[in-house]
Amino acid sequence: MGDHDHDSSDFLTDKSAKIFVAGHRGLVGSAIVRKLQSLGFTNLVLRSHSELDLTRQSDIQTNVIDSSFRHGVKKLLFLGSSCIYPKLAPQPIPENALLTGPLEPTNEWYAIAKIAGIKMCQAYRIQYGWDAISGMPTNLYGPNDNFHPENSHVLPALMRRFHEAKVNKAKQVVVWGNWESAEGVFAC
Repeated sequence: MGDHDHDSSDFLTDKSAKIFVAGHRGLVGSAIVRKLQSLGFTNLVLRSHSELDLTRQSDIQTNVIDSSFRHGVKKLLFLGSSCIYPKLAPQPIPENALLTGPLEPTNEWYAIAKIAGIKMCQAYRIQYGWDAISGMPTNLYGPNDNFHPENSHVLPALMRRFHEAKVNKAKQVVVWGNWESAEGVFAC
């Protein structure tokens, strides 16, 4: 096993610490890289899809988490998603709502994969004392997001619609959907 008998509390003070950011060109990864660079970190390990294909079955999250542990990674941040919680979880969603009811059917398989990664990090933390944590962003948007009119997520889709309405001097924006019958026409 890797060397895990070290104090990782000084992580933010070691600006030469080697830090690998998976998906560094995407929405979340690029934001993490910008933040680390603004904090003065100088040893970021960034690999493109052609250099390291993490979409291959043998290279997905289980391998990344286990390999990180076995090679002495000091800290691991595994990002989950709010979709891991039951479809009818109370709002705001408490952390203990995990695994208390059926998942949203449209993203159930993605949610199950994320839950497996979260539970794997928890198991390594309990069994080995490894500093592996999971973060659950509730919603994301920003630079490098997908603003496609037909296949983006809710926030970037709404941002695009309102931006286009403003540019085109539209008098209203129609927002439709089926979540809790959230339909409406908004005046501009």
